[in-house]
Amino acid sequence: QVQLVEFGGGLVQTGDSLRLSCAASGRTSSFYVMGWFRQAPGKEREFVAAITRSGSTTYYADSLKGRFTISRENFKNTVYLQMISLKPEDTAVYYCAARNSGGSYSTGNDYDYWGQGTQVTVSS
Repeated sequence: QVQLVEFGGGLVQTGDSLRLSCAASGRTSSFYVMGWFRQAPGKEREFVAAITRSGSTTYYADSLKGRFTISRENFKNTVYLQMISLKPEDTAVYYCAARNSGGSYSTGNDYDYWGQGTQVTVSS
């Protein structure tokens, strides 16, 4: 059984940095893409970033390029999201997700597995 567990959320101030981790267990070798999504209060879930199995290709939401970096360590079955220059509008629950096949890397419904989420709050 696949399980994704996120770590690293918390309360930070504007301009701070934070790194989220997502530890995967189970049949992780089948993961084609892993990604991060976020959902702010009262808003729809939105795509943040994604990375292919080899780590050679990454995708980002246009608005987050330059501030967020996704990476993975396959030997640890872990995906990271490094966030810098955080803003209050980055406040959200951040979810790790994985899928076994191709498709739109930014479409949440194309992902097969989800973590429980970790709260990131950026104070002004």
